[in-house]
Amino acid sequence: MAEEVRTGEAVISITPVAVEKIKTLLAEKNLPAETGLRVFVAGGGCSGMQYGMAFEPNPREDDYTATFEGVNIVIDPISLGYLYGANIDYVDTLMGGGFSIDNPNAVSTCGCGHSFRTGGEASSHGGGACGCH
Repeated sequence: MAEEVRTGEAVISITPVAVEKIKTLLAEKNLPAETGLRVFVAGGGCSGMQYGMAFEPNPREDDYTATFEGVNIVIDPISLGYLYGANIDYVDTLMGGGFSIDNPNAVSTCGCGHSFRTGGEASSHGGGACGCH
């Protein structure tokens, strides 16, 4: 595992709805069931950091991996520090659907929910309107 497990705290969790959506996407794309969903954090977005997801057929040796009801989640060691304790969900509304991440490490998030800032970062966002779409 990439990082020492913190006592009494789940590394990451995922809702049953998100698990089923990932299974559906794997089937639609004709990807093997063992293909993982890589969840990562990158610099950018209007709050400083942004979430990303991609299918991962070959996790690296230092990746954290977890399996939920047959779905593999893969997180690189750097992203794991930002995502520790987060919950992945899939929300389908009249305006569209998508994955969402409830992240206890985020002290502020963008209106779209795809970017965030943690307590240790200086804000690069000047307080104006979010540019996310």
